[in-house]
Amino acid sequence: MYKILIADDHPLFREAIHSVISDGFPGSEVMETADLDGALALTVDHDDLDLILLDLNMPGMHGLGGLINLRNSAPTVPVVIVSAEQDKQVVLQAITYGAVGFITKSSPRSQMTDAIEQILNGNVYLPPDIIRTQKANTRRSHSEHPPFAPELLQALTRKQLLVLQRMSKGESNKQIAYNLDIAETTVKAHVSAILRKLNVHNRVQAILSAGDIDFTAYLRR
Repeated sequence: MYKILIADDHPLFREAIHSVISDGFPGSEVMETADLDGALALTVDHDDLDLILLDLNMPGMHGLGGLINLRNSAPTVPVVIVSAEQDKQVVLQAITYGAVGFITKSSPRSQMTDAIEQILNGNVYLPPDIIRTQKANTRRSHSEHPPFAPELLQALTRKQLLVLQRMSKGESNKQIAYNLDIAETTVKAHVSAILRKLNVHNRVQAILSAGDIDFTAYLRR
């Protein structure tokens, strides 16, 4: 089904995440390595990888430098950070440097499965508590993630505003589709249009800049 690489120097965690993948995504091929050099070598040998689950603190990583090296080596393979690190700035920097998601090692098994599914479906994943905290920080300071100009938001259709509103709550495309009673493919089309109209590069940027939007005012028109 999928071809996934787990790069982590803790055997027990590799075993645990391997189990999550085996149960949640039956038939997937899972490879393991304990350091960055091994991860880099495997990306060369296997250019058809669907996902890399990368520990920030294993040998050779040097923090986010290892992520940058891996992204340069395999730019087409999605990389998600799986780490005990929960500092909000580290999480956001990882996304800035090219990770498509950040899963904390303390996440419940079901949340980890859902996160991996979202990423495999082409979404960016951040833990809901980090989204909430960062949005609160954004309300205090707009220097890093300025709010959207009203004319940009007015360019969105009503349905796109509803999708953005649910995105800002950390909902996945599947959850948005269920809550708005539309097809998931329709949600994906709306998300693409939203990012284009708001001139942002990814879902995370849209979410973080949407913290102060009074959706009621825009939906009332």
